[in-house]
Amino acid sequence: MLLLAHPRPTSYCHALAERIGEQLIGLGHEVRSHDLYAERFDPILTTYESHTSGEEIESVLAREEDPTIALHREELRQAEGLAVVHPNWWGMPPAILTGWINRIVVPGVAYRLEDATGYPEPLAPIQDLLVVNTSDTTDEREETLYKDPLASIWGRCVAPYLGGPRVTRRVLRPVTDSSDEQRAAWIDEVGTLAADTFGAVS
Repeated sequence: MLLLAHPRPTSYCHALAERIGEQLIGLGHEVRSHDLYAERFDPILTTYESHTSGEEIESVLAREEDPTIALHREELRQAEGLAVVHPNWWGMPPAILTGWINRIVVPGVAYRLEDATGYPEPLAPIQDLLVVNTSDTTDEREETLYKDPLASIWGRCVAPYLGGPRVTRRVLRPVTDSSDEQRAAWIDEVGTLAADTFGAVS
């Protein structure tokens, strides 16, 4: 499953996601690609989706009537790998992607949680999570001032609810003033990283 979250169709994130998809298809993977902005994915959490534990909420979520939400949940149930491409905005993913996490990584789909203070029982078969971020913050400033909150969001917050997959993350920075040569090199690097992360279908 490949997720892209950037509103501009000509963005560098789009080019990166395209290379990842091409690389994985070339290795024999079946890739379910989703450009969340192009699909106009609705990130707004409904009232009934705001619960996190118990059999009752799983039953309610299983009756999802929005076809897009239902499709994404079903694909996550089947996905053996997840690749995500998005910019670093305010140390967070874009709101549309945060909404995707809220609405798709839910009880009965990605995990089961008997009570809100417990530990998740994984349901989704995801083995590897690849996250590629673009940023205009320098390495030094990120380390000294911000401490890379996206590393915590994906590695320590989201991954455990996906069954604790191996997490591979690459941050490309700074992007805005980078040369065409540098951007081409990063795209090649990300393609290789996707191949190394997910491997070839045997």
